[in-house]
Amino acid sequence: MLVTNRFVVDEDVAPTFTERAHAALAALAARPGYLRGELLRALDDPRYWCLVTEWESVGAYRRALGGFDVKVHATPLLAESVDEPSAYETLASAGPDGAVTISTSDRAAGPYR
Repeated sequence: MLVTNRFVVDEDVAPTFTERAHAALAALAARPGYLRGELLRALDDPRYWCLVTEWESVGAYRRALGGFDVKVHATPLLAESVDEPSAYETLASAGPDGAVTISTSDRAAGPYR
């Protein structure tokens, strides 16, 4: 499962944002089920940032959000991200060999989505 949080950060506060993002990434990385994470900045416009994390499951990500350090360091930062969907499930992937692996959705069927 991939989580992408996008941010628009004025250049004058970018150093403070970066410190906060590093602390958030460290707090998330310490949680069970965390696979990897990156802090990214747009090449075309340095005001645009993205915090990307990958998790072994939706449950692992949701449980991670309940961790004390995550609540202190990550949640306030994530609340400042662009208001849009941020969690995505993998439905297909491909490695360097180009073979596509298709995955089934973890979403519940029916009206209780």
